[in-house]
Formats: sequence, C-alpha cells, structure tokens
Amino acid sequence: RRSSDLNCGERSRAFRDRHAACERWVGCRQRGRLADRVSPVRLPPVSRALSAARAAVGAAMAVLSSRAVRAALLLAVLAVLLQLLRTWLASKSYLFNQKDIAELAKQHAGMDFEVAFSKIIMELRKKHPGHILPDEDLQWVFVNAGGWMGSMCLLHASLSEYVLIFGTALDTGGHSGRYWVDISDTVISGTFMQWKEGTTKSETFYPGDTVIHLSGEATSVRWSGGTWMVEYGRGFIPSSLGFALSDTVFSTQDFATFFYTIRVYMKCLLLEAHTYLSQLGTESNV
Repeated sequence: RRSSDLNCGERSRAFRDRHAACERWVGCRQRGRLADRVSPVRLPPVSRALSAARAAVGAAMAVLSSRAVRAALLLAVLAVLLQLLRTWLASKSYLFNQKDIAELAKQHAGMDFEVAFSKIIMELRKKHPGHILPDEDLQWVFVNAGGWMGSMCLLHASLSEYVLIFGTALDTGGHSGRYWVDISDTVISGTFMQWKEGTTKSETFYPGDTVIHLSGEATSVRWSGGTWMVEYGRGFIPSSLGFALSDTVFSTQDFATFFYTIRVYMKCLLLEAHTYLSQLGTESNV
C-alpha cells in the first residue's frame, strides 16, 4: 500500500511538471507572435538623412586626414632629399671648369667648325683621359625642346656635369627651358640671340662670346643657321632630361631619337664608372 501511494505521488508530480513545461512553451510561442506583430521603431526620414550625412562626412574626413598625412610625409621626404642633393652638389669636386671650357672653345672660334671640334675633342682627351667618349661612341643626335630643333654631340656626362657640342644647320628658336643646372655656351660659328626674362631687349652673341644660363633662369633663344657652340653644364643633370626629351616624346614622337639620347648618356655614365673603378684599382695596388 505504501508503495502504491508513493507511485501515485510520483506520477502526480511528473504530471504537474509536464503541465508546467507545456504552459511555459505555450507562453513563449505567444510572446514570439506578439513580438512579430509589433512593428520596429523607425526614424523619421529627416533623421535618417541627417544620420547618413553625418556618417558620410565622418568617412570623408577620415579619408582626407589619411591623404593629408600621406601627402605631408611625401613632401617631408622630398624636402630632405632635395636638401641632401643640394649639399652634395655644393660640396663635391668637379672634373671640369667653366672658364677652362670657355677658353678652350674661344681659342678655336671663327675656324671651320668641324676642324675646331676635332681639335677641341683632342685637347679635352689630353686633359681628361678616360672621361671623353671614344670616336666610335660619338654621335650627332637631334634635340627637340621648347619649340626649337638642334643637334648635339655628347662628349662627357655624369650625374653632375656634361660637355657637348651643340648647333643647328637651320634658323631655329624657342624657349630655353628652366633647369637645375648652370650652363655656359661658347660660340664657335654663327650667331646666337638671347632674350632674358624680365627684359625688353635681346642680346646677340658672336664667335668667341660665352653665354651664361644660370640655374632657374628662363630665356627666349634663337640660333641662326650654321651656329655651333661648345656647351658645359654643371648641376643635377638628370633634372634637365625632362625638358630635353619633352618635345621628342609628346610632339615629334621620334622615339628613335629618344633611344639615341638615352643610349649615349648611359655610355657616358658607364665610361665614368669604368674610369672610377680603374683609378680605385690603381690606387689600391700602389
């Protein structure tokens, strides 16, 4: 009898537990349906527009601030590089001297320009062995820049100096360009005219005269047909290549001339590197 009473009590407790669980399940289902029927709270259209505008402005400010930081860092790096380059150009020793080049060219002014050039090249090779291109590498290359057209024969070039022969067989003229290079030209034959920035009169130069074009200057230039000159430049020479090749790339599209120009400049750089290494080897052996 006791066991039967216990069994009845357990069954009643189990029944009550199942009944309570069913009620909880039904209550959860009903609450879920009520929640589904309730519409979510929505912001008015004006508020949504203002929120979107604030988000867009915040995103734009973040992008601009990151770009501004990158631009500031880039400018700082460029400023440091430019200052290092200026210091290097001011402190390094140079192979050639502007006055010596001008004096050498002046000694041969008025002569037949082909004869004069041959003698000038021989003198330069005697004074600066290993720094003037050999005859097989000398080449007359067209130069189209600033609206004018001429021809050059590069004798020497490095990162900081160059010596070349320049001239034209026809009348030509245009813009001189503005470089980070000091340039001097000594006229061998013909006439050269220059109109300096900020002036109202031009100057004419004749055989034996030397024309100085300082770094940062710009002039209008004109050569008469048959004008030939010896040119010496000192500064950061690669900075002048943009102007020297601009018309060749964007106007005449004479890519053969572009190739010839780069090739002869690379030959000069390789010659300088070879001479430098040879001198280092000689000094180490001594």
